[in-house]
Amino acid sequence: MRNKFLILLALSASLIAETLTLSGSVISDNQKMITSRFMGFVTEVKVSDGEKVKKGQILYTIDSREIDSAKRQAELGLQIYQNQYTNVEINLNRHKRLLKKDMVSKYEVENLELASKNLKDMIAISKARLQEVKNQYRYLIIKAPNDGVVVAKNIKVGEMAMPGMPAIVLSDLSDLKISAEIAEGNLAQISHGKKVVVNIPSLKINAIGTICAIIPNSNPMTHTFKIKIDFKTNHPSVYPGMYATVNIEVN
Repeated sequence: MRNKFLILLALSASLIAETLTLSGSVISDNQKMITSRFMGFVTEVKVSDGEKVKKGQILYTIDSREIDSAKRQAELGLQIYQNQYTNVEINLNRHKRLLKKDMVSKYEVENLELASKNLKDMIAISKARLQEVKNQYRYLIIKAPNDGVVVAKNIKVGEMAMPGMPAIVLSDLSDLKISAEIAEGNLAQISHGKKVVVNIPSLKINAIGTICAIIPNSNPMTHTFKIKIDFKTNHPSVYPGMYATVNIEVN
């Protein structure tokens, strides 16, 4: 009798509980727009669309006239200061010898000593500036900031790479989520941390997910809110953009 009662109770609970099914898609929560820091012509592209890359792998390289010009200017400035320093040192040594014979004033020697010190400081600054410019050459080799897959490649060899313009879009496949939209009327039935069932039909994947974000900004046309679901799967072929459904148990 007790077992029949429990079965009836379970059936009653299942009738009361409803399942809300949402359509969504797989997204990468760590998608990066890769761009160059300097302007320059693309000399080599090392990856192709859809290719999986490792952190630190070279994506593309550029040849920057901007850095070349800055390097020439820094080298020229350093050379000028070094030549001036050489001339001042020659005059300083000559004036020191003449000072011993009282043929020049101490004031003249002190001025040359001050000029020598200032030029030494300028040489040190110029060397540091030149080294700083040389260090910028490493930014002409653009590398992957993390493991991921190339989902878009917008550059070709010979084209001009521009700072701020995405050349490659890289998605991190280790941090995938489901993005879906829920109607305003159902918003009160969900909460952060609520467990849901995630389904990716094309791969026959069913997994337990957790609502990790409810975006407080509705779509004015559809009056829906975007939510994100965190889920884990070891399937190697789950990619951003795949169709998914989310089943949410509501009362």
